[in-house]
This record gives sequence, structure tokens and C-alpha cells, in this order.
Amino acid sequence: MKTVMQAMGRSLRRSWDEGTRIERTAFLVGGLLFLSGLVHLVILTISGGPWTGPISLRKATTFGLSFGLTLATVAWVTHFIQLGTVARRVLLGGFTIACVVETTLVSMQAWRGVPSHFNFSTPFDAAVAGTLAFGGMAIVALTLGFTLSAFRSVGQNSPSMRLAMRFGFVTLMVALGVGAAMIAVGVTTSQSDPELAYTTAGFLKPAHAVTMHAILVIPGLAWLLTFTTWPERTRMRIVQLGAGGYLVLSVVVLVEAITKVPPLAAPLVPTLLSIVGLAALVTAGVIGIYGALYRRPEVAGDQEITRDARSFTDVGA
Repeated sequence: MKTVMQAMGRSLRRSWDEGTRIERTAFLVGGLLFLSGLVHLVILTISGGPWTGPISLRKATTFGLSFGLTLATVAWVTHFIQLGTVARRVLLGGFTIACVVETTLVSMQAWRGVPSHFNFSTPFDAAVAGTLAFGGMAIVALTLGFTLSAFRSVGQNSPSMRLAMRFGFVTLMVALGVGAAMIAVGVTTSQSDPELAYTTAGFLKPAHAVTMHAILVIPGLAWLLTFTTWPERTRMRIVQLGAGGYLVLSVVVLVEAITKVPPLAAPLVPTLLSIVGLAALVTAGVIGIYGALYRRPEVAGDQEITRDARSFTDVGA
């Protein structure tokens, strides 16, 4: 187990050592954004402020944590995608700037005690809301660029990793599409009732949250499987199980959101489907952890594991 953990650490460290300047910047900025979310969480807990509503510090918390984690994940995943130097700088650099702008403006408005979205009460607040909307559109466009690159790129990645990256980016596009729909619904409602806009757009939050982090979970599963001794065919099946479970869960939550059915008060059939999807995802993760940590040392040495975790090139049958 110790050997595998060391190999995992070296693999992650290699993403930094071999990363370009923009990749390292994205990792650092992602870490800072995540830290800002944690700081806001501590402040919110200590201060006893409201956990709900458009002016709660919870928004600064969730934006910091979510954008920080997403930015670092995208930087890590795109390290394995074939991109030209200029394309990588433009896509990842633009994504980094957009994440910083979105998190900073939301946090600023939370500290000012005013809503960050759907707020057109003053010219300044309207400019902030407009910038947030534009930043969201920029993130969608940049993520589309990553997604198309993931489908074009073959490189040295194994089929299971290619599937994981493509599934992750497509699902992230769905999450961003849901976010755009939330803004559209909220802006329409805000013209008559700004306070109501926040509540009205909130019905899509569960779908947005569930689909947001497939880009971390499924490629992370494929990466974990590179530390096993299993052939690529087995790894592919496990990734397919995890991706299938994530897909079922996401579809159910999305349908529930569109039909405005609370996830915790859903009918029996959607609830069972959610459980099945979540069970498949968890099962794939448990299998991956078992295969990586409890393999027989005499079957695969540290050198083989390290090589495979570095390049994802094991495509054996």
C-alpha cells in the first residue's frame, strides 16, 4: 500500500513538474480560490450569519470551493489532452481569469450585503450582474473548447482515460448549460421582483451541483485504476460502470429539477433510480480503491505502476 501511495504522489507531482507556466498558475489560483471558500465557511460558521438567501456568505463559500476545485481539476485533466501552446494558454488562461472574476465579484457582493445575481438596483450592481453573466458565457465557450479538444485528442491516453475525460467535459457542459438557464430564468423574473428571482432560479441548483464535478470524479476514477494490475478491458468496464451511474443520477436530478420535484421528496421510481445510479458510482470507486491498494506486490512492481500512472498508455486487452 505504501508503494502505491508513493506512486500516486509522484504522479500528481509530475503534473506540476511537467506542467507549463499557465498550468502551474491555474493550480495555484485554484488552490487560492478553494482556500477563500474555506475562509468564508469558517467566518460564516463563527458569525452565525444566514445560510440561505441571496446575501448569505454561503454564496462566497460555495463559489470559492466549487470554482477552486473545478479550476484545479480542469488544469489537471487538460494536462493529458493534446493542445498547442497557444491554444492551451488561451483556453486555460481564459478559464482561470473567468473563475477569479466570478468568485471575486460574488464574494464582494456578499460582503457588501447585496445580491450578486439578478441585482439591477444601481448602475454598479447592474454592471456586476452583467459581468457575472458575461463571465459565465465565457466559461461555457472555453469549456466547449476543452471538450472538443478532448474528443479530437488521442495521444498516449488509454481508452478508459479518454472516455473519462470526454464524459467529464460533456457533463460539465451540461452543468454550465443549467447555470445559464438559471441566469435566464432569474433575469426574466427580476424585472418584476428581484427577490423572487433568486428563489425562482434556485430550482435548478441540484442539477447544477450534481453535474458540476463529473470532470473530477470520473477522470479521477480512471487515474486511480492506472495503479492496479488489471488489463485495460477491465479498467474500461469499471469506468463505464462509474460513468453510467453518474449519468443515471444526473438525468434523474435534472428531470426532478425541471419538473420542480425536490430530490428529498421525489416519488418512488426516481428515488430508486437515483439510488441505483449512486450505487453504481460508489461501487466503481470501491473497486478502484481495492484494486489499487490491495493488489499483490509480486504481480506488479513500483516501476510498472509509476510508468502507467504517468502516461496512461496501458491499453492491453
